[in-house]
Amino acid sequence: MIEVNELTKRYGPTAAVSNLTFTVRPGQVTGFLGPNGAGKTTTLRMLLGLIEPTAGTATLQGLPFRHHARGLRHVGALLDAGDAHGGRTARAHLRALARSNGIPRTRVDEVLQEVGLAGAARRRVGGFSLGMRQRLGIATALLGDPPVLLFDEPLNGLDPEGVLWVRGLFRQLAAEGRTVFVSSHLMTEMENTADRLVVIGRGELIAEESLTRFAARGARQSVSVRTPDTARLVPLLTSEGASVHREPADGLLTVTGLDAARIGELALRHRLPLHELSTRGSSLEEAFMELTADSVEYPAGDPR
Repeated sequence: MIEVNELTKRYGPTAAVSNLTFTVRPGQVTGFLGPNGAGKTTTLRMLLGLIEPTAGTATLQGLPFRHHARGLRHVGALLDAGDAHGGRTARAHLRALARSNGIPRTRVDEVLQEVGLAGAARRRVGGFSLGMRQRLGIATALLGDPPVLLFDEPLNGLDPEGVLWVRGLFRQLAAEGRTVFVSSHLMTEMENTADRLVVIGRGELIAEESLTRFAARGARQSVSVRTPDTARLVPLLTSEGASVHREPADGLLTVTGLDAARIGELALRHRLPLHELSTRGSSLEEAFMELTADSVEYPAGDPR
């Protein structure tokens, strides 16, 4: 379990993280979301003792990370795929970490096999692609078979097969009862992977809840409508206070401000045929954009 209580980090007058409190429980994948500059990486680094907090506490399995002897047996983390020394081979990198954490050498080849790098074990890390470095970083996190795992943007550089593999890996780790905490800016992947979310903006907590509840809370529903008589239907809908967007490619209407039942009643009354009428819930991305809009430090078009 990960417990963060009133965690704060200030750099002079600037608060990178402010009074942040949340809990990440085992047995599920928890996504960690926020706009660029929200304080996600700073929070993860405080969890691992790489940055000293100004105030508050951050514990893993009930203790600060520095109190865990042979830390990789307790917490595995991928924060930066470029951390491995480029002059070492993948196997040598993992063996050094295994030796310093009292992990059997046999575990090195096991994790290399698990992440798909067995064939590259003797290659120098400096010649790895970004995707291979990410796989090595994941192998490092898994090395000590820890109960708690932290990942910061683990999908960067991975090909589609790699993305599917990581998605399955996270679900498997959670199903084994581990605590899995994943920071990512890829909303589609969080939608497909996470069970719960911790969302922050400008270093402060915005939401801590299930993915489904967050998506439903954040955005308006819309209705998809298709008709051969768009010219007559659109004025009817707008006269009722609806907003209508027409897709230029296929003529599909996206309607907000009226529910599907009311649209159907209007079409029936005016004898307008409908070829499609369906309610569409908001996506995680739409909810995220709406709920974090006030937390974006430098929005596109900002002249600063």
